[in-house]
Amino acid sequence: MDVCPATVDMLMPAPLEREPDDSELVRAARRGDTASFEQLYLRHAGRIHGVVLRLVGYDHARAEDLVQEAFVQAWRKLESFHQQSRFGTWLYRLAVNCALMALRAGKTDPLDKSLEIEPGSESDTPFCAAERAELEVAIAQLPPRARSVLVLHDVEGWRHQDIAEELDMAIGTSKAQLHRARRLLRQALGPKERKS
Repeated sequence: MDVCPATVDMLMPAPLEREPDDSELVRAARRGDTASFEQLYLRHAGRIHGVVLRLVGYDHARAEDLVQEAFVQAWRKLESFHQQSRFGTWLYRLAVNCALMALRAGKTDPLDKSLEIEPGSESDTPFCAAERAELEVAIAQLPPRARSVLVLHDVEGWRHQDIAEELDMAIGTSKAQLHRARRLLRQALGPKERKS
């Protein structure tokens, strides 16, 4: 039985359109294609928002402002992105820098430095939070430098050397701030005393 070529074409699924990768979108955005930059935004905004939100102590409104600021800077600096690293990595670094500059300028600390975490037991065991919300509150209450080091080291996986360079501190200070942040978290999340 002979099959008409037109029938075969109708039965064959249409080839799927390939999503452009970041480098293609960056090239198009450099030429002024705002739709391509919007695609980049949609791909990366979630991750960027997550790290910025943790850095600013879970101040959602401030995190949204800083994410927008980071993407505005990315649009303006797109020509300086030479694709030596992935776009997502470059954007992530830009957003972290934006959030850290806001912290250094004192523009961001929703709970203020005067808020202290209640002292608890001095346990050397790792902390364990039963609920994510409790952990987020405890992280938000950390002093800004300790919070920044904790988020960058324990959550984002940065090395102390990179943190020290980014936050303009000695490596030993970065390690001390991480130790302080972990101790304060253990105290905040440790066993609660029962009132009788």
